[in-house]
Amino acid sequence: MHNTPAGGPRPWYREPWPWILMAGPFAAVVGGLATAWIAVVHNDPLVADDYYKEGLAINRDLERDRVAAQAGYRADVVVSEDGARVRVYVTGNAPAPDAIRLRFVHPTRAESDRSVELKGRQTGWYEGQLDLPAAPRWRIELEDGRRTWRIGGEWRPADGPAKLQPRG
Repeated sequence: MHNTPAGGPRPWYREPWPWILMAGPFAAVVGGLATAWIAVVHNDPLVADDYYKEGLAINRDLERDRVAAQAGYRADVVVSEDGARVRVYVTGNAPAPDAIRLRFVHPTRAESDRSVELKGRQTGWYEGQLDLPAAPRWRIELEDGRRTWRIGGEWRPADGPAKLQPRG
């Protein structure tokens, strides 16, 4: 310790080393509190509550993919630049349904997911209104109104129209 002009030792809180040594643990406490706040405020919607039901749903989805593959369904999806309109052209060996459901699934934010019912305009062509937020990547699923088949794919808006096909 240094001597003060009066000749006595300086108090500990006037020395730099105790503050330097306390800075590390203080930063860890602040970081821990910030992490706890983030964990409480931003829940993780990717975790399923009922794994058994999720497993059964996966089996139903696999069956729908198989039906789509047997019927030879394929689709091209064109979204307007402002994300307000969507057109879909569906081909396949089976008759085209009157209406189809198109879902845009954001990879990480469930609140950005969108679903739209599309009405048939002419053979194989479907159109509808959409409110699609900007995102660099989407998972797209297309299914008939009765949910008997489904096709899907990944889409990056910068790459142009999306091409959908049965999985597997």
